Amino acid sequence: MAYLRLVATSAFGIESVVAKELRDLGYDNLETENGKVTFPGDFTDAVRCNIHVRTAERILWEVAKFEAKDFEELFQGTRAVHWEDFLPQNAKMHVTGKSIRSTLYSVPDCQSIVKKAIVEAMKRKYRKNWFEEDGPLFRIEISLLKDTASLTIDTSGAGLHKRGYRTAGGEAPLRETLAAAIIKLSRWKADSVFADPLCGSGTFPIEAALIARNIAPGMNRGFIAEEWPFIPKKVWKTAREKARAEISDSIPAIFASDIDTKVFNKARDNAANAGVSDCIVFQKKPLAEFSTRKKNGFLIVNPPYGERIGDIQEAEKIYRELGNLYEKLEGWSFFIFTPHEHFQEHFGRKANKNRKLYNGKIKCYLYHYIG
Repeated sequence: MAYLRLVATSAFGIESVVAKELRDLGYDNLETENGKVTFPGDFTDAVRCNIHVRTAERILWEVAKFEAKDFEELFQGTRAVHWEDFLPQNAKMHVTGKSIRSTLYSVPDCQSIVKKAIVEAMKRKYRKNWFEEDGPLFRIEISLLKDTASLTIDTSGAGLHKRGYRTAGGEAPLRETLAAAIIKLSRWKADSVFADPLCGSGTFPIEAALIARNIAPGMNRGFIAEEWPFIPKKVWKTAREKARAEISDSIPAIFASDIDTKVFNKARDNAANAGVSDCIVFQKKPLAEFSTRKKNGFLIVNPPYGERIGDIQEAEKIYRELGNLYEKLEGWSFFIFTPHEHFQEHFGRKANKNRKLYNGKIKCYLYHYIG
């Protein structure tokens, strides 16, 4: 298959985690920038990464990158791409865009010019002035950064955080990709105990179970590129079969608990949908009652943020309970993800490390307390 320039996009702050995942999958020559990791590959690699990568948001195909200081340069640079070699005659083209510190700041105008240039390129092969767009969907993005234009095509479709197991989240669900990244940052291994006593919809324990059993996160969902005629269906089938063959039979020790009955039941349903119910011990109990005799475990939790005064007070009470729990659990390491600027004061001690991450647009911190 043809050489491609692939882009794994990510939340800000976890680019290094995505890069490590790609290296572990055997990819090299990586280029890491804010919010993305670029690497060479082919369509088979695009398929494989969509199915296997846990922490990236999307896998894009970068078809061109060029300087564009005016609309004519944007048009000609786009038209120079051999779109007609891979877009079918009836391709449905959805063009989006963004512009950051570029002279071409009108995104709608840029989108219109790119679409017009692609149609002009298609005319070279198909010799017609109008194309029916009733075929497979191609999501094309024009991204302008400091007068450099990048044209990408999304191979994923729905974001990679949509694994397919979470039919309903809690009040403030954490993206599965970010949860997986936090677990990887903790360096938890399946031979250690894992606990989330504020499990909510179960994202942390479910992602931990998927990691422990080496279950590919995208194995049971679909992707937009599956409808593209130039990627054989056999490539997708073979990749999924191989992923299923690599699943481990090991059963990790993972504990999940929550006091909210409605949310807790969703967590159990989500675990069943993910096929990891046998890996997680669910218990309905308040945080203050969490206890275990097991030593040297990992507690990873996303406590309530507290957006209103009453909620803030309740959240800070939970932070103090987490501090008390840290004193009781022998040898345990805690990883607590929250946007609260004064979390450490309520927890009762300064973290050994803390890392700034973003949950959507919310600036958060991952506090690490070493056991």
